[in-house]
Amino acid sequence: MKRKFYLTNSHAFQASVIRSADHCAANSSTLPITFSQSKTKLSSLLLGVLVALTACHSQEASIDKASKGQIVNTQNHQTDDVFADEVVLKHLVDFNNDEQLSWLKLTDTQTAVVHNSSNNSQSLKVDFPQTANIPKLTIKPDSPWNVAEFPRANLALNVTNTSDESIQLYVDITNPLGQYQSRSISLVAGYNGTIYFPLSGIEAQTDTGVWGDVRPWNTNDDMMVWRSWREKGASFTELSSLSFFTIGNLRAKSVIIDDIRIRQNPPVKTDNPFDYLVGLIDRFGQNNKQPTALHINSETQLKALADNELSQLQASSGMPNRSQYGGYTQGPKLNATGYFRTEKVDGKWWMVDPEGNLFFSHGPANVRMANMSTLTGIDYDEPQIRVRTSDEITPEDSMGIVDVAKEVKEKRYVISSLRHDMFTWLPDYDAPLAKHYSYRRTTHKGPIPYGETYSFYRANLERRYNEMDVASYPAVFKPSNYLEENQHLEQKTQHSSQAKYLQAWQDVTAKRMHDWGFTSFGNWVDPGFYQSNQVPYFANGWIIGDFKTLSGKTNHWGLMPDPFDPVFAERAKITIDAIAKDIQSSPWCAGIFIDNEKSWGEREGSVEARYGVILDALSKPASQSPAKKAFVKVLQEQYGAIDNINAAWGAQYSQWSDLNLGLEFADHTPELIADLSLLLEKLGEQYFNVVHNTLEKVLPNHLYMGARMANWGMPDEIIKASLKYSDVLSFNIYEEGLQTDYWQFLEKVDLPVVVGEFHIGTATDSGMYSPGIVHAANQADRARMYKAYMKSVLEKPYMVGAHWFQYIDEPITGRAFDGENANIGFVTVTDVPYPEMIQAVKQVTSTMYQQRYGQ
Repeated sequence: MKRKFYLTNSHAFQASVIRSADHCAANSSTLPITFSQSKTKLSSLLLGVLVALTACHSQEASIDKASKGQIVNTQNHQTDDVFADEVVLKHLVDFNNDEQLSWLKLTDTQTAVVHNSSNNSQSLKVDFPQTANIPKLTIKPDSPWNVAEFPRANLALNVTNTSDESIQLYVDITNPLGQYQSRSISLVAGYNGTIYFPLSGIEAQTDTGVWGDVRPWNTNDDMMVWRSWREKGASFTELSSLSFFTIGNLRAKSVIIDDIRIRQNPPVKTDNPFDYLVGLIDRFGQNNKQPTALHINSETQLKALADNELSQLQASSGMPNRSQYGGYTQGPKLNATGYFRTEKVDGKWWMVDPEGNLFFSHGPANVRMANMSTLTGIDYDEPQIRVRTSDEITPEDSMGIVDVAKEVKEKRYVISSLRHDMFTWLPDYDAPLAKHYSYRRTTHKGPIPYGETYSFYRANLERRYNEMDVASYPAVFKPSNYLEENQHLEQKTQHSSQAKYLQAWQDVTAKRMHDWGFTSFGNWVDPGFYQSNQVPYFANGWIIGDFKTLSGKTNHWGLMPDPFDPVFAERAKITIDAIAKDIQSSPWCAGIFIDNEKSWGEREGSVEARYGVILDALSKPASQSPAKKAFVKVLQEQYGAIDNINAAWGAQYSQWSDLNLGLEFADHTPELIADLSLLLEKLGEQYFNVVHNTLEKVLPNHLYMGARMANWGMPDEIIKASLKYSDVLSFNIYEEGLQTDYWQFLEKVDLPVVVGEFHIGTATDSGMYSPGIVHAANQADRARMYKAYMKSVLEKPYMVGAHWFQYIDEPITGRAFDGENANIGFVTVTDVPYPEMIQAVKQVTSTMYQQRYGQ
C-alpha cells in the first residue's frame, strides 16, 4: 500500500535548493533546452556506455498480474519508487460529494458511481461505447482549480481498466482561455494502478524536442504520453476542466477512475536536473537504459541475425495465388489495361492490377532513408548552409543525406548540450560511419531550429550488410538501380561498392514485402524502388514554392496554399513533371499522391476552426489575395445586388468594391456561415482542379489518389470537392479502426477509398518513449490491434487499401524535422523485424483476398 502525505500549504515543502533549481521553470510556461553561449569547437564527442541495465518484465507476466487485479507497471519494475511515500497537495474531485458529481458533463458516454465497501468510498465508472467516435467525460468545476501555488507538481489518478482488452485513455486539461494539453496512455486489460503526468516544474516545462518524453522518475506509476506537439506560451496555473475520452473504439471500453489529485514532484538533482537524459542512446541508436528482447549488443550479433533472416527469405516463395504485381489470381479475370485502375465487382470496390487481377493495396509507407535522422545537438557557424531557394521541389523532411563540407564542420559548436549529452557515441568526422551525418536547414517543431543530424538506421545497415556478398543470394537480390536519395543537392549517386549496404537494404526490403504478403508500398517510398520492378508503389510529390497562402485557426503542417494563385499552378506543374520523369510511366506505379494533410480546417467545432482559411482570405485586400478576389466574384454572382448580401450578413456595404477591402466579422449569421461553407468548397474545387488536370496531362494512365486528408482535418466541403477529381479518396485514419457508423458516409460517396496512414505502437516493451498516435499495451497487444484494424478495413465495401505508417521505428531522440519518436515500425533502428507484428501481418495477408472476395 502506498503511503500518502497531505498538505494544506505546499510551500512548506519547498526546500531552498529545489526552489533555486526550479525557479525559472516555475515562472515560465516553456523552459528551453540549454544552448551554449560561446561557439567553441568540440574537443571530442561523448564516449562510453552505461552498463547498469535492468531486465524488462515479460508481456505474459504483466498480463498475468493484471488478471489478478494487482497494480501493473507496464514499464520496468522499480525497487525504489519515488512515489512510494507520495505527497498529495490537493484533491481535485471527490466522487463522494454529490455537489461535485454535478460537475460531470457527458458526451456519448455513461457513468455510474461505484461504492468501495473496503474503505467506504466512491469511484466513478465511465463507459465509452463503440458507436461514438469520441465519447467523452468532462469534469468542469464551478470555478477553475487554482494550481499556481504548486510550482513542482504532477497530476495523478487511480485507474482500473474493466474492459477485456486494452484501452487507450485520453486525458485533456484545459485552462480558462480554452487552451489545452492532451495526453494518453494504453492500459492493459485488467490494469489497476496509478497514471500521472508532470504538470509543473522543470520536467513539465522543458521542451526536449520529442513527442514522447523520457520518464524522469523511477516509479511503478505509469506516465501518460503527449498526444502531439506542445503549444508554446500556454499557462496551466488554472485548470478549468479535465476531460477523459477515447477515439474510434472498435469495441466498447470502460474504466473506473478515482482520487484525481495533485502530487508533489520528487526533488530535482541540483548538480544536473536532466541527469535522466544523459547517456540515453547507445552506439546502435537503441535505448541504453531500457534493453528489450531485440536489443543488439555487437556487430557480430547484428550480422548473424541478418544472415539468418536472409536464409529464411531465400527459402520463401511468398504468398500463393499472387500475380507478379500482387493481385489475386484466383479471382475473376478483368480487363487488363497494363496499368492499375479501379472497378466495382459484386458490390465492392477494388483496385485492378495491370494484368486484370483483383488488387488490394496493403503495405508500409515511408520506406526510405529521408526523415530518419536525429539532431545531435551540434550546429555549424556557417549561415550559408541554411539558405533555401524558391525553386526547390523537395520539403525539408524529405531530404536525403546532405553532405556538409569539411571546412564547415570545423566551425562546429554545441547548440544544445542537453541533446548532445543524450548520446553515448557519435562517430568522429573522419570515421567510416561518419557518412551518415546530415543537416537540417529548418525544423518544423522543437527548440532547435536547425542543425547537424545523424542516422543510426543507415549506420546499422552498413554494419549489417556492407560486407555481404550480394551475388551469393540470387534468390533474394535482384538487379536494381539504387539511387541514393539526395534531392537537396540534386545529386543522385550511382550504386558503388561503398554503397553495397544500400542495394542490399533495397533488395532485402522488397523480399520481405513478398514474404510478409504485402502487396505494395504506401506513400513516400525510396526512389530506388521506382524502376526495380519488384513491388508496386505510390509516387508522391509536394507542391511548395512562393505562392500566396492562407492561415486557418490551426495549421498543423503549414499554411494552406492559395490555389487561385497562378504561381500555385506553375509549381504544381514543376512538381508533377518531376514525378513523371522519375516513374517513367512505369506500370509498377499504382498511383500518385500529391501533398499530405493540408490545413483545410476542422470537420466540427467553432466557425473559426471550420472556416479559418476562408475567414483569413476574406480579411485580406483582394489586391493581395487571389482567393479573396475569386471569392468576391462568387458572392457577387450569388447575390446580385449589394443589398441582398447586406441582409444576409447583417452588413452595411455601399457597393461591391467594399468587399475588396479586408473584411472582419463580429457575428456569424447562419447565412454567412453557409457562404463560408460554399467558399470552402470552391477553394477545394480549385485545388483539386489544378492538381488533377496537371496530372491528367502528363500521367494519364496513373490513378490520382487524392490529398490524404487527416481525420482531424477533413471538412465535408473538401470531401465533396474532391469527389469530382479524385480516382481514389485517401484518408489518414489514426484510430483503433474504421467504425462502421462514423465512416458510413463513404458508402454513399460510392468511390474507392484507401487509408493513407495508420499505425499502432507501444512505449512499454519497445525501448521507445512514444507509442505514436494509437497506443497498444505491449507488442502482443500491438499485433492484436493491427489485426482488428485490418478486419475493420477489409469488411468495408468501399476500401481498396490500407498503408501502415511507417516501415522503420522513428529515432528514440526524435526525427530531426519535428521530434516524432514512436515505436511504429515493422523493424527496429537496427533493421530487426518485430516478430509479433510480422506474424500478425502474415495472418492478415494470407487470407485478405479470400476474406474480401468471399471465395
